[in-house]
Parts: sequence; structure tokens; C-alpha cells
Amino acid sequence: MLCQTGGAFILIIMPMNIRSALLADPMQSKRRASEVAAYACLDSAHFDELMDCFLSDNFRLAQRAAYSVSIAGSERPDLIEPHIGSLVDQLKRKDIHDAVIRNSARILQEVEVPEELHGRLMDVCFDFIQNRQIAIAIRAFSLTILYNFSRIYPEIKKELRIIIEEALEYEKPAFVSRGKKILKKI
Repeated sequence: MLCQTGGAFILIIMPMNIRSALLADPMQSKRRASEVAAYACLDSAHFDELMDCFLSDNFRLAQRAAYSVSIAGSERPDLIEPHIGSLVDQLKRKDIHDAVIRNSARILQEVEVPEELHGRLMDVCFDFIQNRQIAIAIRAFSLTILYNFSRIYPEIKKELRIIIEEALEYEKPAFVSRGKKILKKI
């Protein structure tokens, strides 16, 4: 909240119940997601509260938290670091909103993933890019994750290249665009 004192404005941070804030509006808004993300970025306790909402079994709460987690994770990668294993775990769940999977994949394409999670994450990403029933954004983010891993594990480049080349004529523009960019790099 901004308050004016004299001629200057000062920012006052009011305590926020993240769960209540995410569920307060009948429709999710970018403004609310950004407010929640900004609050979560203030410290690790707030961020942990946001992650609890994101990992919740409450379908609507997890969906609403997903966008805020994505914003906060980009702003403060140090806060997302302890939760990377949870993000990888979300990718295999069938009982959650696509927004949770999509935003988990979005974050995972931008962070350094601990080595012990590499195999699990590569497996799920290869499954995603070959399944045309999966939302296109999830598949595009999975392509980037696999490309990132190909710099560590060059032996996956051949498989990634074959999958992309075989899929190009049948895929949606987002996949084709990302796939062509990756093919140029590998």
C-alpha cells in the first residue's frame, strides 16, 4: 500500500494471508497474482506459504498459486531452489490443473536442477514432447528443458533431434518454433 507523507510516498507492506488472497476474487487476475508474488518474494517464509498453496490438493488454490509461483520464481530463483524437487514431482501428477504442470515446467526450464533429479525430469519431458494430448505450452517448455540437459548429456541430442524432426510437420506452431530453434543449436 502506498501512503503519502509530506511530499514523499512510502510503501507499507501489510501482512497477507496468501491462501485468502488467491481465493478472494471470483476470477484470477494478473494484478492479484503479481501482488501475491511480490509478497512471497519478501522472505522465505512467505514463499513457503505460497508453495504450500501451489502444492495443495485444492484444485482451484493450486491453479491460482501457479502463476504467482512462476512470477516469484523468476524474480527470486534463490527462493525456488529448495522446492525444485517438488516442482519435478508435480509433472507426473494427473489430479492437478494444467496450470500447475505448465508453471512447474516453465520454472524448471530456467533453473539449475540438482543432479539427482536429472533422470526423472528428462524421462517426464521426453514423455511430454511425444504426447500430443499434453498442452502445447508444457511440451514447448519440455523441449527447452531437454535442450538444457543436452548440453550436460550430449548423448540425448540424437534422440531429441529425431523426435523434433519427425514431429515438425504435425505439430502446432509453438512446438514447431521452439523445435526449429533447438535444432539449430544442436
